[in-house]
Amino acid sequence: MLTAEFLLSALGSGILFAYPQLATITGVQGVVTYAITSAAPLMIFAYLGPIIRSKCPEGFVLTEWTRQRYGIVAAIYISFLTCATMFLYMVAELSALQQIMTALTGMDGLPMVIVECVVTTIYTSLGGFKISFITDNIQGAMVVCLIIIATITIGVETKIDKSLIDSSHLTDASLLGWQLLYILPVAVLTNDFFLSNFWIRTFASKTDKDLYIGVSIAAVVTLIILTLVGCTGLIAVWSGALAPEDIESNGSVAFFILLEQLPSWVVGIVLVMVVSLSTAAFDSLQSAMVSTASNDLFRNRLNIWWIRGAVVALIFPVVVLALKAPSILQIYLISDLFSASSIPVLVLGLSDRFYWWRGFEVVVGGLGGIMTVFIFGTIYFGNAQDGANLILLEGGLYANDWSVFGAFVAAPVGGLLWGLGAFIVRVSFQWVWSKVKGTHFDALDRPVYLDRRVEGMPEYAGSDEIRSDATDGIVTVDHKGKFF
Repeated sequence: MLTAEFLLSALGSGILFAYPQLATITGVQGVVTYAITSAAPLMIFAYLGPIIRSKCPEGFVLTEWTRQRYGIVAAIYISFLTCATMFLYMVAELSALQQIMTALTGMDGLPMVIVECVVTTIYTSLGGFKISFITDNIQGAMVVCLIIIATITIGVETKIDKSLIDSSHLTDASLLGWQLLYILPVAVLTNDFFLSNFWIRTFASKTDKDLYIGVSIAAVVTLIILTLVGCTGLIAVWSGALAPEDIESNGSVAFFILLEQLPSWVVGIVLVMVVSLSTAAFDSLQSAMVSTASNDLFRNRLNIWWIRGAVVALIFPVVVLALKAPSILQIYLISDLFSASSIPVLVLGLSDRFYWWRGFEVVVGGLGGIMTVFIFGTIYFGNAQDGANLILLEGGLYANDWSVFGAFVAAPVGGLLWGLGAFIVRVSFQWVWSKVKGTHFDALDRPVYLDRRVEGMPEYAGSDEIRSDATDGIVTVDHKGKFF
């Protein structure tokens, strides 16, 4: 069960655009790199999940630990980025579904988008994450079977022109291919932290062993599926379905150009697979956004139907943006860049050695990382407009230069440097303030909670800060860590 939940949370109909497109740009090197760096980061939940659960056993999303460790300001900041990331993923999912329906059937994809939104909203509102868990298992089995059938059919029906293999240069290493060895691990690993659907499933696992086994199997299956999907971009070029001169303009629809060469019943199978993937991903994002907003903004005190109503209202702008969305790959990369600037300064707090690291450093570091990308882009391109465009990765991955690579270096490194600078400023201010007021300077004192741990209890909170709602089965901790 846990395997299917992680598997479908890691997939979505957007993979049919992003992975074949990258294959047409960077070839075999890009396919292997993207597949590995998308699947392997799932293991971070098997490694960090038990650590965070031991520190925050009553939590169910990363932002709850953030609140208890860094304070309410840092928690709201991370919660905003989490919701923004899930919002972008919802846009990408509906955009992909709309484009796929149009590409495969020639009809307007909007009605299918509306139907999916209505159906997923109804059953997630009535059943919450429990119904999402159930549908994940059914849809997971369907997707695996359909992918096997589609893979065999493509292998049998498609004819490869061997002369196109060498002329396409897709088996050669490229500058971008080597850059992706750094860009994608940083991008995907940090971005996974902002997907609450992963954290809810992490906290829901019965034991650490179940979590490790479930995530491990999901990572392997994800690797296989993403490799197969990515290879369709290579096959589209090598079969002659996608001409080399059309790669830049039509690379994102390489998968569907290939499908045009296959029997119509294969298209039917792919349509069923797409709807299953899209529905599974979209309902998980909806439920995760409801849980995150309810916990982070209202501390589970507001009636859950108000939160669900807000999420329903949010779907309208999601649909509008989905119909006008740019490249699916670009949407993913934008959210990746923001996560790359914020996650490194956040996870330092998981180590007891960094007990002196506070929420002020997390917020300043995260914002500073994005500012560093702007500064780098301005210097690299020679003007501020292009520097600002780099934050939104306007050039995508087609730019045959070091701009994207530099952006993904600037974001985490700049974030850590700004965070360190914020720490120095904070400690200096607190030292001066203690001297002026004649009080004890405690900015570097070891917290008491590190010396009074109780197994199975929240690490940061006292018993008087824990509130339990027996009716809803919700445990809420009112402890707020130190921001400044």
